[in-house]
Amino acid sequence: MGDLLLVRHGETEWSRSGKHTGSSDIPLTDTGREQARRLAPLVASHRIAKAFVSPLQRARETALLAGVPDAQVEEDLREWDYGGYEGVTTHEIHRTRPDWFLFTDGVAAGPPEHPGESPEEVGDRAERMLAKIDAALADSEGSVVVFSHGHFLRVLTARRLGLPARDGALFQLGTGTFSRLSTEHRRHVVAGWNVRPSS
Repeated sequence: MGDLLLVRHGETEWSRSGKHTGSSDIPLTDTGREQARRLAPLVASHRIAKAFVSPLQRARETALLAGVPDAQVEEDLREWDYGGYEGVTTHEIHRTRPDWFLFTDGVAAGPPEHPGESPEEVGDRAERMLAKIDAALADSEGSVVVFSHGHFLRVLTARRLGLPARDGALFQLGTGTFSRLSTEHRRHVVAGWNVRPSS
């Protein structure tokens, strides 16, 4: 079976300032575009059987600039729905909820179109996505690459390793980075994490 390759999109204005960016369709900065271009050799060093991408433009542009223009759009790869915390920084949230932690507490309720998700709900999306990834891996000898978002990819990784969604907290993930989940003795393992391409 091939590997599962994870790419977090490049920098945006909101990721740079620490704002929670879920449903807001924020574009890449010039730095983010350069980060995406630098990912291309890393992605190309693997035999890619299938590519999936979040529908949000920051992920789609990262896939394009990283040399994967034909990635299949998957709604389940969207970032965590932050509900009432969309566009708000952790520092700002801590002013009224000093002990708040996303991976255990979830988010404040938002508007009907973006009500927010609990860690378990994000974990359920990750499980659905992993089923699609496993089907693609079973059909080919290559690897699967996904272009998505920081918090979602952290939950996806936790679930891949058999951990609860809240343990996504253990996997820090920067913008414009490449990670690889593989297998060892038929068990899922982290083979490379949070790799920034050399300039």
